[in-house]
Amino acid sequence: MPFEAADLERIREMIRLMDEHGLVELSIEHGQDKIYLKRPGPQPVPIQPIAPTTAPASPAGLLEIKAPLVGTFYRATRPDADPYVEVGSRVEPKTVVCIIEAMKVLNEIKAELTGTIVEVLATNGQPVEYGQPLFRVRPD
Repeated sequence: MPFEAADLERIREMIRLMDEHGLVELSIEHGQDKIYLKRPGPQPVPIQPIAPTTAPASPAGLLEIKAPLVGTFYRATRPDADPYVEVGSRVEPKTVVCIIEAMKVLNEIKAELTGTIVEVLATNGQPVEYGQPLFRVRPD
């Protein structure tokens, strides 16, 4: 049975909604009609509850680079790549120190200060909260 223009428009709208909400699959049933849409993509990772984490107070004289958004912390662009920074790395305000993935968008996080990394507080692949300390820096 050929699709009518109105049917195709509804399917386009469902695809738009999938894009807008980051969905990989969508299934709709209405009476005898069934529509199932699926796009290739990464397999879903089970959602782990985010336990509130509190980093110990920063030692005197050290500054912290904090998460500017909620998401998943990554030290490098891909698992086999070198981290952006290590303990001992010198950073400047525009130095990218990590990536935080939020809603399938990779956000480069910049140091926004000048100094030397003395401690990495987050683990690769760890969910992070807004304002959570990620690095400690000894300012220059």
